[in-house]
Amino acid sequence: MLYIHCPYCEEHRSEEEFHYKGQAHIARPDDPDNCTDVEWADFIYRRDNPRGEHKEQWYHTVGCRKFFNAIRDTQSYEIKTTYKVGEQPDMAAGIVTGQQGSNAS
Repeated sequence: MLYIHCPYCEEHRSEEEFHYKGQAHIARPDDPDNCTDVEWADFIYRRDNPRGEHKEQWYHTVGCRKFFNAIRDTQSYEIKTTYKVGEQPDMAAGIVTGQQGSNAS
C-alpha cells in the first residue's frame, strides 16, 4: 500500500484517499486564441512519460480536497516528496516545507 503525504493536511494517508491528476507544471499557452492547432494539441494531449522521477499532480479527494504536486519515481513507485501547488521542490535538501513523502510496503 502506498502512503502519500498531503502537504496541506500534514498527514500521511492511504493512497485510496487520493486521485492522480496527471503531469504537474503544465503551462497554459500565453495567448490560447491565437495559438496553432499543433500548439493547442500539445497543451491538451501531449505529456511526458519518463522512466524515473516524474512531477505529478494529485488531488486529496477524501481529505482536504486540495490539489498538490508530488515527485514520484515511475520505476519504483516511490514518492520522493510532495509540495503545495505554486511551490517548487527543494530536492537538494530532499524536503519541501519541512516534509517528505513516503512509501510504505
